[in-house]
Amino acid sequence: MEATNQFLFVYGTLLQPGNQFADYLTQHCKFVSDGKVKGRLYNIGEYPGAVIDDNEERSIYGCIFIMDEPELVLKVIDDFEGIGELYEYPQEYIRQQVDVFTDDGDIKCWIYVYNLSVNGFLHIIGGDYMQYLNNAVK
Repeated sequence: MEATNQFLFVYGTLLQPGNQFADYLTQHCKFVSDGKVKGRLYNIGEYPGAVIDDNEERSIYGCIFIMDEPELVLKVIDDFEGIGELYEYPQEYIRQQVDVFTDDGDIKCWIYVYNLSVNGFLHIIGGDYMQYLNNAVK
């Protein structure tokens, strides 16, 4: 998959301070904007899974970053997400490009989308994983 697009939309564990891959992103990416995509967000257990759906009324909220070296950064994150020839099929996530909505217009970004059935998983109605985690701690 060609990695020429420099923008990455992150909505889950890659936003959590202390996660080694989130820390990796802060070293190799620059925050651009908050954003959202149409779809549904699920609690898969220790992490969320996004299901993109342009017909969905709800949104998934996250952050857009610009990567300093997209091919290298995406290779590292692909490995974290279990994507590639080394991993069994079907893989839990796939990486695809989507239009992310911001206050200043749309930006085409890479996103990691959940690729398995979401049956039995909790739908995070608000679409914001970090807010969901904060509310769960209270």
